[in-house]
Amino acid sequence: MLKYYLIFTLIFLLQSCASKEPADIIPDQVIPSQQQIAYQKMEMIGFVHFTVNTYTDKEWGYGDESPSIFNPVKLDASQWAKAAKVAGLKQLILTAKHHDGFCLWPSAYTEHSVKNSPWKEGKGDVVREFVDACRINGLKAGLYLSPWDRNHASYGRKEYINYYRNQLRELLTNYGTISEIWFDGANGGDGYYGGANEERRIDRKTYYNWPETWSFVKDLQPDILIFSDAGPDIRWIGNENGFAGETNWSKLDPQKVTVGGADTGYLNRGDSLGSKWVVGECDVSIRPGWFYHQHEDSMVKSLKQLLEIYYKSVGRNGVMLLNIPPTPEGLFHENDIKALKNLRQVLDETFTTNLASGKEVTASNTRLNHSKFAAQNIVDDSTESYWAPDDGITNASLEIDLGEPQVFDRIVLQEPIRFGQRVAAFSIQIMQNDKWVNLARGTTIGYKRIMRTPVTKTSKIRLFIEKSMNIPAISNFAIYKASPKENL
Repeated sequence: MLKYYLIFTLIFLLQSCASKEPADIIPDQVIPSQQQIAYQKMEMIGFVHFTVNTYTDKEWGYGDESPSIFNPVKLDASQWAKAAKVAGLKQLILTAKHHDGFCLWPSAYTEHSVKNSPWKEGKGDVVREFVDACRINGLKAGLYLSPWDRNHASYGRKEYINYYRNQLRELLTNYGTISEIWFDGANGGDGYYGGANEERRIDRKTYYNWPETWSFVKDLQPDILIFSDAGPDIRWIGNENGFAGETNWSKLDPQKVTVGGADTGYLNRGDSLGSKWVVGECDVSIRPGWFYHQHEDSMVKSLKQLLEIYYKSVGRNGVMLLNIPPTPEGLFHENDIKALKNLRQVLDETFTTNLASGKEVTASNTRLNHSKFAAQNIVDDSTESYWAPDDGITNASLEIDLGEPQVFDRIVLQEPIRFGQRVAAFSIQIMQNDKWVNLARGTTIGYKRIMRTPVTKTSKIRLFIEKSMNIPAISNFAIYKASPKENL
């Protein structure tokens, strides 16, 4: 009996070893945090620029504006959140304090706030209404607190930093979970400064002691993501057009960036050799200005313009941050809401049907010849599964047999970025007259790369990875036909 027991045990152990799934590919040294991955998956988020500028018809307030002008009699943060949700935005960021220094919450550290406005007889709190509306509607809430303050008498002096951090503490302890905190790069210049009416300059590298300020923020909310030119979690993309670079690495060298003084070209393209993962955020306003101006009601970006921004932000490994400014009454304008709805409708029409879903895929090489890394994983409608080749292979091809000719003009590629960002050059080829013909070329992929191509008809398409910083990995290869409305 013992003999048979040992035999059966050995057989069981051999079967277990044979069926044991191999480990994932080894991650790069520089990879995103779980919070950064979740952030990138949101793809589209919103900005809400709202302050005394809304009532003065300015973009930057001087700091001498009276709180008495702030009176959004119909303010409805739930209208903002619902409009954002319909548009597919997953988060909103509110300008809790812009450069003018006016605070949209009743700060205990200044009189220059809503508590001295006629709105709700000084009992209102825009930040509270904003974060509550976001959460009720399933959105994440972020806040913008301008480091520059053209109202505060101590700006430019050491004591202002204590004031600034006290306000950060208020915002990050009194309003629940805040997903993103936004630090602007505009710092120092002329202002009211408590009545001084003078110009004050600061050393942008040292004045705020950013590393210490960032640590202060993380101590208050460990999972929060911090935006600035220099990150450390999210970076400015280098322009306010909402366009990421044709090449866009999600990495930076911290030694090459400074808040308010970074090289915009470097921010736009990232750094393939960067030592920190810093997601590119592509900010742009739905109107010419960031704050509401009545004369811009007819200047809301067209569907064509918004799509161009989408393809050059989300479609280039970035996150699209679209600003929608409330009116003086405290509502999103109907023209802005209409534009948001139209954008969402067209994107849904374009990206609902993946013509490559479930089709047969072959690869030039498959890691360990194991199903965990099979080429078929790139068309299984999951971004968690992936294909990868054996160690040492940095160029490879993936071919999809569409079965019958398909007509398309959009291609989506994705890397499983939990292992890093690797692809540095690739091409897309299609089969025509029994020959492979080049259709498109690109450099980086990252979380998502969307290629717009001429209308194409083929039964076979392939991705050729020409250069990769490590063994490549692809989680998604999809093709779509754009909505006819994209070309109207």
